Amino acid sequence: MYMYFNKESGENGEGEKDPLTQQVIGCAIEVHRTLGPGLLESTYEKCLAHELKLAGLPFINQAAMPIDYKGITLDCGYRLDFLIDDYLVVELKAVEQLLPIHQAQGITYMKLAEAPVGLLINFNVKLLKDGLRRLFPSPSLSSLLSL
Repeated sequence: MYMYFNKESGENGEGEKDPLTQQVIGCAIEVHRTLGPGLLESTYEKCLAHELKLAGLPFINQAAMPIDYKGITLDCGYRLDFLIDDYLVVELKAVEQLLPIHQAQGITYMKLAEAPVGLLINFNVKLLKDGLRRLFPSPSLSSLLSL
């Protein structure tokens, strides 16, 4: 399990980048470098799973995320694209542009998975760095979700 990092800089207290997040971004860059933009999300998902395996990273693909509602657990069909090392939620997209709803979805999945860090990756961009968003739990979203 990895430690918590500064959400503004993505660094720990010693100025180092989160190694797990950096490895996952490296895997995503390799997929994007090889395939480029314009394919279906499911294609990028399968290729990223292969890269994560090659990197030796522990992950669950399409992890089921049940909802707890008034004392019962409901399987509503929510699935995380990736849960990596029980720490990092990775949500993939292949869309023209990322919208606020995509970030809200990723943050909600982080809350459901109790994961402190998330990545939102849109492969439908010329340069992958333009499609990367680091996600961190939002206090306002947490309070809304606990209502």
